[in-house]
Amino acid sequence: MSAKDPFAGIWNLNTGRSQFRSGHRPTGGTMFWERTPEGYLMRAEGTTYDGKAVQEGLQAFNLDEKEHPVPGAPGLVAIAHHPDANTIHVQAKNADHVVGEGSYIVSADGTTLIAAVSGTDAQQKPFLTVAVWDRQ
Repeated sequence: MSAKDPFAGIWNLNTGRSQFRSGHRPTGGTMFWERTPEGYLMRAEGTTYDGKAVQEGLQAFNLDEKEHPVPGAPGLVAIAHHPDANTIHVQAKNADHVVGEGSYIVSADGTTLIAAVSGTDAQQKPFLTVAVWDRQ
């Protein structure tokens, strides 16, 4: 673990402690966080419940509390802030409507990261995912 930064590094999904919607439970995953001057870059990869490998695109968290366009998602913007060293909050908006929110919280001992993400999916259904990640 980086003594300077609680987020930076590699995190492995703890499927037993995580909460996913039925039919959306992965069998494993790895998340990579890198500190940048503006905030963080994060990417994730894993395996779906039916054995397919997946990789999420690189996400930039600019921690300036300003709207930033989300690449590949026309009209979608993300606003992120860092209220304390172990917490990042992100909000996604389309026009003036909030379509998703996420909180990323690293435990005080730096060994666990909880990602709680909620919003509306592509089928316009509400969702809540709570993923628990263990530091590698």
